[in-house]
Amino acid sequence: MRFAEQWSWCTVDAIRDVAPTIREIALRPDQRPIAPYPVGSHINVAVLVDGQPVRRCYSLVGERASNFYRIAVRLAPNSRGGSRGMWNLQPRARIEISTPASLIEIDWSRRNYCLIAGGIGITPISAIAAALRRRNVDLHLHYAVKSRSDAAFLDELSALLGDRLTVHAGNEGARIDLDATFRALPDDAIAVMCGPMRMLEAARRAWNAAGRAPADLRYETFGSSGLKPTAEFRVRLKDSDTELVVSQTSSMLDALNGAGFEVMSDCQRGECGVCAVDVVAIDGEIDHRDVFFSDTQKQDNRKICPCVSRAIGVVTIDTLYRVDA
Repeated sequence: MRFAEQWSWCTVDAIRDVAPTIREIALRPDQRPIAPYPVGSHINVAVLVDGQPVRRCYSLVGERASNFYRIAVRLAPNSRGGSRGMWNLQPRARIEISTPASLIEIDWSRRNYCLIAGGIGITPISAIAAALRRRNVDLHLHYAVKSRSDAAFLDELSALLGDRLTVHAGNEGARIDLDATFRALPDDAIAVMCGPMRMLEAARRAWNAAGRAPADLRYETFGSSGLKPTAEFRVRLKDSDTELVVSQTSSMLDALNGAGFEVMSDCQRGECGVCAVDVVAIDGEIDHRDVFFSDTQKQDNRKICPCVSRAIGVVTIDTLYRVDA
């Protein structure tokens, strides 16, 4: 089960490629004008994967427009298939979306902001950068990409930020030095970032090593950014003969709820921890893709967020679900 959210229909208004593997999709909701929503918001989209309806989450690009939403979708070969379904959309297609919501809490009272985006993580960061640029504050955006050609919205961001934007292109040997970046920040600075799991974990270590307050590092992730390939695995239920197969295109949460084992959830992005369940045993390896648990908790393998995290092999869990006698 999931906390209530509102869904409505929209039309695919326009499609354009903003990088070789990143496509921007403009969605025009039936209900207009669009109501105000928090900076850094995302929407859930109902999309078909192998003919089956699934839900995927995408951050909104840039600041709020009055009549449409902009999302950017990276075509990811090692994912659960949502990006492939989104890339198959054509103009005038009809799809369902949820009301925008934000899980990034930003302290707007600071005077110094460090923004960091890795690849497709630029989507929510672009909106935050635009909002901060209108304020009389010091900000700098670090944009990490494999190459400049992979940097979506680069022209737009360059025009907005000028020398407040630094592109770290891996093929140019310009990888971001998180330790040096964080050490150079003023004492009152706050960092906001979005990117793949490896970058987020490295940032948390660098932030803590710099002696900064953990609450001053805010981040958003995407559930497909695991440390292991996305593959089929099995889930066993404690005190039950039930064994479920989690396909490459499904999540453990979907498999559990589909089989009648009700697991409460909220963000379904690995950020809130509402869906966390106990791990009883693991025959293989867990790929923790959440940002809710600490590094130590992930190493302990006592809990897992089934909305995004996966496994290699077989994992036995306890959802606390019990059939009434």
